[in-house]
Amino acid sequence: MKIPVSILILTKNEEKDLSGCLESVTWSDDIYVYDAYSSDKTVAIANEYGANVIKNPSFSHNILFGGNESEYRNWGLRNISFQYQWVLQIDADERVTAELAEEIGISVKVEVNIPFVAYRIQRRDFFQGTWLKHVQNTRFYIRLFQPDKIHFERLINPVTIVDGQTGELTGYLDHYPFSKGINHWINRHNKYSSFESREIYESQLNKEGISLSKAIFSESKQVRRFYQKKIFYKLPARPLIKFIILYFFKCGFLDGRSGFTYALLQCFYEYIILLKVNELNMNKSITK
Repeated sequence: MKIPVSILILTKNEEKDLSGCLESVTWSDDIYVYDAYSSDKTVAIANEYGANVIKNPSFSHNILFGGNESEYRNWGLRNISFQYQWVLQIDADERVTAELAEEIGISVKVEVNIPFVAYRIQRRDFFQGTWLKHVQNTRFYIRLFQPDKIHFERLINPVTIVDGQTGELTGYLDHYPFSKGINHWINRHNKYSSFESREIYESQLNKEGISLSKAIFSESKQVRRFYQKKIFYKLPARPLIKFIILYFFKCGFLDGRSGFTYALLQCFYEYIILLKVNELNMNKSITK
């Protein structure tokens, strides 16, 4: 049975993962692959499954997300003519479980008086065949939404800003961030760290303030996370703190060796960001 929800999949050289992703959303008849000019078989696979392939003509091909992930995502939401009121946005290395698909179908029924304009979906991250039940960074993500009611902010790992109420679904979206191997994960996060360091550096230059009240008491989980991240980036020994939070406070040790390795990788990622911020500050001092 078809579910009246449009699917939006962001891709860049995803020939390894795209087929599995598309197989998990065959219940939709309105699928869009928003492609960043892939050089592999991604587009051919999308066409094989009957998906609509969309490309941003103003996109800078040589820079991740054209240099600004939020602008890239916002362009897709504003320029794709979705058939349905609701859109499910997923990545190629994610899979919609049958339980989640069923719950989505119930949640978007037109005859139901829905007070929400977006839903948070629970994601399960997997590494080395293990569900990172405790150590994964974030469990809930806003992925099901009415596209005219949301927009994204931040250069990378954007925050979803919702104009309206947000609900929560319990079905799982399964995520395989290491499907292309450790080398790919490290290379990708090296690129991410360049954007994160620039975001922090520019925030320091502009002397942007932080809001402890919003970080703790905001009704929006996404807003709380946004301000918590701002506070976190001002902490000393941030990489070590990240490891302690993930491995001990979140009980990442219960995820075994995979949990320990993942916590170390996240610690390493934060350390690279820290080094790049320091480098930007040093370069600024030299040019004065």
